[in-house]
Amino acid sequence: MCIVTPAFADANNGNWQTARRWADMLRGHYAVRLAKDWPDSKSTHDGTDILLALHARRSAASVAAWAQAHPAKPVVLALTGTDLYRDIQSDASAQRSLALAHRLIVLQEQGPLELPEALRGKCRVVFQSSTRRATLPKTRAHLRAVMVGHLRDEKSPQTLFEAARLIAPDEGIFIDHIGGALDPALGEAARETALACPHYRWLGNQPHAATRARIQRAHVLVHTSRMEGGAHVIMEAALCGTPVLASRIAGNVGMLGADYAGYYPPGDSAALLTLLRTAREDQVRGGAWLTDLQIQCLARSARFEPAAERAALLALLAELA
Repeated sequence: MCIVTPAFADANNGNWQTARRWADMLRGHYAVRLAKDWPDSKSTHDGTDILLALHARRSAASVAAWAQAHPAKPVVLALTGTDLYRDIQSDASAQRSLALAHRLIVLQEQGPLELPEALRGKCRVVFQSSTRRATLPKTRAHLRAVMVGHLRDEKSPQTLFEAARLIAPDEGIFIDHIGGALDPALGEAARETALACPHYRWLGNQPHAATRARIQRAHVLVHTSRMEGGAHVIMEAALCGTPVLASRIAGNVGMLGADYAGYYPPGDSAALLTLLRTAREDQVRGGAWLTDLQIQCLARSARFEPAAERAALLALLAELA
């Protein structure tokens, strides 16, 4: 198997995490290698039987080349975010990838609804996974929120900046923001917000282990995306019992469920602030709202276990045998 991924470790993003994890999970069953494109220097005599490509548009050339060279061999296409919620609506190369693929993977249960009805029969949901961590006791002296995501428009960090500027310094709400400035203008906005708001910290890129530790220690994870295929950080929060405050978009609803109580309208910084203040007030009162969110997240977390992800992948690949 060749897994084509548009991002490698230097990108430190969701596509790389997915490709690396799938390679590790499948190596006991397949000889797996990772590549940015197919064909590459190892393709001439590699005896590859299956192509698994991430991202319909960014891997379109690889999918097309594989289909031409190996029309009888299967190609599996994983739709990871911007391709599912943007590219396949308008980009011809992404649409061709959908047509050429023998199976389609989406990363949360709302994903199939974005596909043309004729293609849904070859689509399978594979929830991503991570290891479970202990739920930590947390202080009531303040509320610590953490947001994780590179600074780019799809993640809507502007919503967090606006909410931070509405928080008074004495409210007891502190925000840590992790992610690199893929958009320099958003990086400058983060710096300006940090200067204006002592309760907001932009921490830039952080190692994965350190990021997970901050999620584990936070009272809430904030997830402001306006477009999302299935966020790693949501599953990582759920697996350590950290409640999530998330924009109500399909990619988040597909992870947390339609009845989850921690949503706010995407882009609505005032509504996000209301949830943060509700969390802080509940914390001070010793109420049940945060606990209820935590219970809802933990109830979903079984979907994010490595055994479940591995079983879903192997079941899909068995269909192609």
